Amino acid sequence: MNRMSFDDLAGKVCVLTGGAGVIGTALAKGLASMGIKTAIIDLNEENARNTAAAIEADSGTTTRGYKANVLDRSSLEEAKRLINSELGKIDLLINGAGGNSPKATTQLEQMGKENLVELEKTFYGLDIEAFQWVFDLNFKGTLLPTMVFTRDMLESGSGSVINISSMNSFKPLTKIPAYSAAKASINNFTQWLAVHLAKTGIRVNAVAPGFFLTKQNYFLMVDEKTSKPTPRGQKVLNNTPMGRYGEVDELQGAVAFLLSDMSRFITGVCIPVDGGYSAFGGV
Repeated sequence: MNRMSFDDLAGKVCVLTGGAGVIGTALAKGLASMGIKTAIIDLNEENARNTAAAIEADSGTTTRGYKANVLDRSSLEEAKRLINSELGKIDLLINGAGGNSPKATTQLEQMGKENLVELEKTFYGLDIEAFQWVFDLNFKGTLLPTMVFTRDMLESGSGSVINISSMNSFKPLTKIPAYSAAKASINNFTQWLAVHLAKTGIRVNAVAPGFFLTKQNYFLMVDEKTSKPTPRGQKVLNNTPMGRYGEVDELQGAVAFLLSDMSRFITGVCIPVDGGYSAFGGV
């Protein structure tokens, strides 16, 4: 019987988009701890390089930072050229780039007759260009890197891709229709591509984080003056059976499992990492 471990990942090369963000940095640290050589991709080259340098200094595992725009295929191809030259052929890909826009967010959770005079705060006031940007960043920003960075996997006949989805993809949250719709598209694309590539040796899965405090959502969830939960934050905690937010390093285990040979017969799934949020019916 084979010993269960992540030893098969040591020495492999992983590309991580959005790698200089809060969640991306936590994932990069987890990858380094398993001996995976990681290429951190970020739009901000300085952040990518500084994050990579800090992780390499701490772990001793080769970690490099590269600038690329996940919406620009030519910049992704240039990053791939550099990665191949400096780290080698790409074995793994984590599509972590994503985000939301205030202009694609409604101010009100629900409409009523009393809101008909303030439509700008509702669905009817959404900026369609901002909506398109959010969809492009999350969906196209997963599609294009996958087209570019999985080419080496086709040649080697093996590889693993992980897309970062969200609990919004299963049950859309109020106020954020663009982000919820975009993440739902990630789940569908994950399943489609998993089937399309199944016989090539490339597996495609997703991880759906629940509620983690990041720079993007911190002050939506935590009152800046009191450090206590905002009304929206309290709703989240009330509907998370574990009664707390996730710690970003708690995503590392699910990601490691899906990257490794321990999940070699798993493709096309989306694993929630959510403290029970998806299992709770509210009563």
